[in-house]
Amino acid sequence: MAETTIPYAGNSLIADLAPGSLITQDGQMQWAGLLIGPGTPFAVDKSGLTGWEDLPEYDSSDADRPTSHGAWPGSRYAKPRKIGGTIVLVPEHGDAPGTVRALRQALALLDEERWLAVRLHGETLAVRARIAQRVVPADQGFATQGSSRVSAQWLAADPRRYGVNEQVSTTTPPQPEAGITWPLTWPLDWGEAKSTGDAVVENTGSAPTHPVITFRGPCSMPSVTERVSRRRLRYAIDLAAGDELTVDTRAGTVTLNNSASRLHTAMADSTPEELFVLDPGRTDLSFRPEDGTEQSLMTVRWRSAEW
Repeated sequence: MAETTIPYAGNSLIADLAPGSLITQDGQMQWAGLLIGPGTPFAVDKSGLTGWEDLPEYDSSDADRPTSHGAWPGSRYAKPRKIGGTIVLVPEHGDAPGTVRALRQALALLDEERWLAVRLHGETLAVRARIAQRVVPADQGFATQGSSRVSAQWLAADPRRYGVNEQVSTTTPPQPEAGITWPLTWPLDWGEAKSTGDAVVENTGSAPTHPVITFRGPCSMPSVTERVSRRRLRYAIDLAAGDELTVDTRAGTVTLNNSASRLHTAMADSTPEELFVLDPGRTDLSFRPEDGTEQSLMTVRWRSAEW
């Protein structure tokens, strides 16, 4: 099996690379710019990972019944996910210093989250995480050969695991049909609408996921409605041609042209951004600005999510 080349220099090991971009086979995991597993000096112990396939811990708002058995079921919200494992250092002959240095750089304390991706059975899932713990026993093997069994733990503030491929769906506002053509001929042709203004998105996972929705002008009062739950996002703003209003439902932000906040433009009938989620399965979204043209556009970006 060919060895995998790992960049040890500079800050490439903590670069926020695309999730799973270095992974080539099952059993490998990628933390930021570091590849771990078969074909690298960083082998995963046979005990594997803890906390990866487990359901995360959760808080519950269940309320005990004061005059009866049991409780009223309430909402449940998952806590951050803890992922742990043992990495076995197996540096090549003469490369112990480089291997140890790479480990230090990659498993460092950082304020910002990075992608942690794992491939199992041909499926790669990823979380945004930070290093929570690094334990490196400085025993005889480490001192003489650089070999050791390193315990590492990551903490993912968002416990959901995401597909590595971001999906995109776009639509323009509804456009009228061309109408019937005269003189009449059989069969009658009423024409077809250029756009229905609807977008279909599918979350193939088991957990709800937060989309990023971008409205592009020219249009006024852009809005999107989920056709089953009737959840809606609607903003009292006029967008000129080329303007983009980006709604990050996970972060709860609304920004104009990636700079100025426009959260205050949300209408009274608009759902709080963080509650606008795509449930597992198919979701039908309707783009209905108050005034728009064929150049107006709604773009929905999302990743399928798993517990």
